[in-house]
Amino acid sequence: MYFVGIDVSKYKHDCFILNDLGEVVVSHLVIANSQTGFSVLLSTLKSLDDSHNIRIGFEATGHYTSNLKRFLENAHYSFMESNPALISKYIHSQTLRKTKNDSIDARSIAHWLMTVDYKPYPIGFYHTYSLKSLTRLRDTLVRQRTLYMVKLTNILDHIFPEFKPFFKNRFSQTALFLLEKYHTPDKMARMKTTSYDPIRCVSRGKFSMQRFLVLKDLAANTVGDSNDIFETQLLSVLNLYRLVDTEVQRLESEIILLITELNPRMLTIPGIGPISAAIIYSEYGDVNQFPSPSQMLSFAGLEPGYFQSGTMAFTGKMVKRESSHLRYTLMNCTMPLIMNNMVFAAYYHKKRKEGKPHRVALSHVAKKLIRVIYTLETTNVPFDPSKLR
Repeated sequence: MYFVGIDVSKYKHDCFILNDLGEVVVSHLVIANSQTGFSVLLSTLKSLDDSHNIRIGFEATGHYTSNLKRFLENAHYSFMESNPALISKYIHSQTLRKTKNDSIDARSIAHWLMTVDYKPYPIGFYHTYSLKSLTRLRDTLVRQRTLYMVKLTNILDHIFPEFKPFFKNRFSQTALFLLEKYHTPDKMARMKTTSYDPIRCVSRGKFSMQRFLVLKDLAANTVGDSNDIFETQLLSVLNLYRLVDTEVQRLESEIILLITELNPRMLTIPGIGPISAAIIYSEYGDVNQFPSPSQMLSFAGLEPGYFQSGTMAFTGKMVKRESSHLRYTLMNCTMPLIMNNMVFAAYYHKKRKEGKPHRVALSHVAKKLIRVIYTLETTNVPFDPSKLR
């Protein structure tokens, strides 16, 4: 058996190889992050025994490992990706010296591989990786879109503070249409009767003539102060918002297409839409790699901290480690679940009766959801509310 530790970096990777007796086979091999470098790695691996007797491990370093993983899979070698925090703790447990370089890290990963259960990365991770990239990019753009809405609110506070409260503090399609077409309260105050029909069409008949007249009156008597600079800022922010919003919609179409093709069982749960399902699926990957739902809880950072020393033992707050993107999505799914399923609703009310605050009760619902997802995905059965308890 051979243990191959690879320390991954942007432009090159360091490799160290041990056998099962702890003897050094390759002390230090530098692999360029290129086709030539990967060919050198492949030649080194082929010089060893059968590929089934080779265990390869490296730290999870985001997109820097994607090309290496794809190369190893195409060459029919299994590999294991580990949390950098675990490797760091292992290194610190072996020495008190504060010495660190890439070759030492590669050697430490190889030694670490000898001490743990080897859990190879699932074959065919491309769809999951693509979905994860798309959902995380969408999350970035959604946050950017929200930032533009905040900037737009700040500008309106200067030029037309009555505008957003008039639309119940929401930027509806009608509100955005008015801002894009008329920009300032002066122009809104001068809107003619013929201007009403396009606004009514955008609102699908919800924006009445009476509201149109009230808006004109508010614009004519606003306490805001508009000028060319504020108008330029408003138009710039609106254009950026529309651009980002268009990209978000395009990404969502791609995500829905991918998750529909993969068809995970969690899509059958009422209250979980395709976007939420895509995020959960892509962040967890192959659920079968988790031996129990508690491991999935730990991965999402939803488990409580536990402290024990001597005769003292107590649980702490939620650890909030690992994927914050996954944890945020799971928590956001809880309200639709409560509204769409009686068992989840009853579970929430049970926790509230036990004295749990609203957010804590929701976290318990999220944990129950993880247990349900684990059962559905590992047994490959659709959701059946009658089997919930």
